[in-house]
Amino acid sequence: MAGALPAVGLVPLREQFGAVSDAIIRASQQAVFMVDDAQRIVMSNPAAQRMFGYAGAEIQGSHLSRLVPPQQRQAHIEHVRSFAHAGTIERTMAERSAVTGLRANGQEFPAAITICQVDVASESGPRRYFAALVCDLTESAGLRTEIDNMGLRLRAIFDLSPVAIWITDVDRITFANHACARLFGAVSIEELIGHSVYDLLRPESHASMREAVARALGGDHPIPVVQESILQADGSVRSIEMVVAALPDQGTTALQMVIMDITRKSDEHRALELSRHQLQQLSAGMVTAREEERRRIARELHDELGQQLTLLKMEIAGVSAASTGERIEECKAGMLQMVDETIRSVRRLATDLRPLMLDDLGLCAAIEWLADSWARRVAISVQLQLDSDEPQIGQPAAIALYRMVQEALTNVARHARATKVRIRLRRDGAQLLLEVRDNGVGFDERSVYNTGSHGLMGIRERAYMLGGSLEIGNTTEGGGRIVVRLPLEQEGDDPGDAAPAAPRTAPGKH
Repeated sequence: MAGALPAVGLVPLREQFGAVSDAIIRASQQAVFMVDDAQRIVMSNPAAQRMFGYAGAEIQGSHLSRLVPPQQRQAHIEHVRSFAHAGTIERTMAERSAVTGLRANGQEFPAAITICQVDVASESGPRRYFAALVCDLTESAGLRTEIDNMGLRLRAIFDLSPVAIWITDVDRITFANHACARLFGAVSIEELIGHSVYDLLRPESHASMREAVARALGGDHPIPVVQESILQADGSVRSIEMVVAALPDQGTTALQMVIMDITRKSDEHRALELSRHQLQQLSAGMVTAREEERRRIARELHDELGQQLTLLKMEIAGVSAASTGERIEECKAGMLQMVDETIRSVRRLATDLRPLMLDDLGLCAAIEWLADSWARRVAISVQLQLDSDEPQIGQPAAIALYRMVQEALTNVARHARATKVRIRLRRDGAQLLLEVRDNGVGFDERSVYNTGSHGLMGIRERAYMLGGSLEIGNTTEGGGRIVVRLPLEQEGDDPGDAAPAAPRTAPGKH
């Protein structure tokens, strides 16, 4: 480090350049140093003194390397020396590497230095000096760092976003986040970069996508939204909703696309529409069934009760006209027989509407009676496996289970072409399980959704109303199988207490 030189030998700057040049340099807001060919500072303006933290002439006569950190001084000396011998008039430092300044308090800061050659006339002839213009880059470096950090934060936000985002140049992908890679089934983001978006869309989606891109680039408002389908890497198809927006600060072809996977939403919407349609069908079917039931009851009332009451009236009239006691006894016997038949008809009609034994004897007894009467009527053998203990359920659940068994048997009689049916009702943990299976032709598991399957839809809706579920399918032997599970909310019950009774077979015609 060179110390201050004696005043002898230093040429006063005012004498060399005049008052005008001196005033301009001192008024400059940029730090200016004048150094001689030995790299000694012969002049510094107030801006330079403030920048480096030196007061007045404190820096005068010092070697220029005093303003450079020790680790960079040799390189700085070589740079200035090469400039002096190069014959060029001006050179900017930090073109290939950063330049660092050193303040009086030891603080380092980034800087940009421009060195220019100045030849000054003197009494002894021309003398060469060098002017160093120094710019403090601390603020701009801080801004650059802040911008870089902001860019990293924005990229992290994009990468961590659960929504798929990519940026394209027209149709070529230039950026994609991790959610985008996951959506398309790519191992890494790099697999998507450079690809055309049309490579990842189904062919039938290309036309609407091109229209959305053209509208976005044309500045249309509102922002175009496209609902299309994509092909994942494994070939599976997903439904997406894509928002396409132009990036005006990135040229005229840059687009940002935000992609949302709406597959589940679409599936739920379709399921909701299907359920609504089925409920409409079920409602219409119930209205029709109710009218048919009314017609059947009216016909039976007319054909059976009406005829029997008519005959009873005739017998009563015969008693009034009878002249002998023998004739009166015959009329009385006939009337008693007709009264008995009328009572049986009324009981049968009442049982069809609602079996009284369901209230009097419980669900298991009602199912036994239903299975026995159904087996005798359709000539199909029915095997029952019912818990020995009556399930502890309320009346709504008992009625619903009875109707489910009734509907299931009706479905078997109409479609299964079976010869045997097995009905199981047992407790399974915290659930009550009802299973009806047959040895018939089986059925498509989608039958519950088919038009006209009102019986199966009715079973399903009854199960849903009680918080349960319905499963339909085929057995390993090929027959049909319906399983209903209903929750049991009774407290203090041990699932192992209810042991199933031995199988019982309802009589049937074989």
